[in-house]
Amino acid sequence: MSKKVLITRIIPAIANELLTQAGFEVSVWEGTGAMTRAELIERARQADALISLGANKIDTHFFSACGHLDIIAQFAVGYDNIDVDEATKRGIPIGNTPDVLSDATADVAFGLMIVVSRKMFYLHNTIAKGEWKQFEPLKNLGIELYGKTLGIFGMGRIGSVMAQRCKGAYNMKIIYNNRNRNEAAEKRLGAQWVSFDELLQQSDVLSVHSVLSAETRGLFDKNAYAKMKRSAIFINTSRGGVHNEQDLIEALQTQTIWGAGLDVTNPEPMQSTNPLLSMPNVAVLPHIGSATVEARNGMARLAAENIIEFYKSGNVPYCVNPEVLKRSKHE
Repeated sequence: MSKKVLITRIIPAIANELLTQAGFEVSVWEGTGAMTRAELIERARQADALISLGANKIDTHFFSACGHLDIIAQFAVGYDNIDVDEATKRGIPIGNTPDVLSDATADVAFGLMIVVSRKMFYLHNTIAKGEWKQFEPLKNLGIELYGKTLGIFGMGRIGSVMAQRCKGAYNMKIIYNNRNRNEAAEKRLGAQWVSFDELLQQSDVLSVHSVLSAETRGLFDKNAYAKMKRSAIFINTSRGGVHNEQDLIEALQTQTIWGAGLDVTNPEPMQSTNPLLSMPNVAVLPHIGSATVEARNGMARLAAENIIEFYKSGNVPYCVNPEVLKRSKHE
């Protein structure tokens, strides 16, 4: 009997094609929006493996009902929607999709940095409102980026690509804060590890590329913004939960920092009445970091390959809890 795979949203067809070619029976949720918790559990009970998205809450309640699953493949790099500790206790490997979206997400961070530095979103809207009347030498001034200091919080794959772009385009000095040193980035980019406080104090542009965890949730709050330069730009393309949004609004309103570019918000989706949307030095995008044809196809391919390889060899090419692969689920 073939194994059954549930895909919780419509994703690029390559995932379905690869799984079908490998002999799996694939079902796809084709409803509008994300499944409800009840719908997810009902459908997952009939599957052996799951391809999930970030909107799916895979917690203790879910595992209590669906602890029979052999593997969960996340259609994303981040997996903060999944209780990995509970999955590990139950011997369920969790796969993710790194690398394939690093360029796409770094492009968004790089673009937000430029857009914010020149108030592009805000000024575009002034044209649409009929407010562009004449040249005004002292109005709508932005700031230049060449030779400035880029601070990276989370010098992983995406953070390293962002740093490389900024180094090449603007000869920016690169500093970073990581739990562990990134010697490759230090060697290739001349990046310098600094403490978190030093990162806040020294960065002209501070770009966040960390995972969302208990340690990082709400880390960028009122206290953090108070330590930043008044001329600093804050960029977040990781997870909205890493920054305290109300504190960010206040920091911008009081000119504690200069500007902000967000591809992720807290909460998501952002309400249309959020004051960030009308601020001159702010640019907000609807979580489109991986939204390229190439990246999304790559994510679908890796999600499928994580499942295929697991059933073929017992390995998961991109596994966030590899310790479960060393033991039988039913020990």
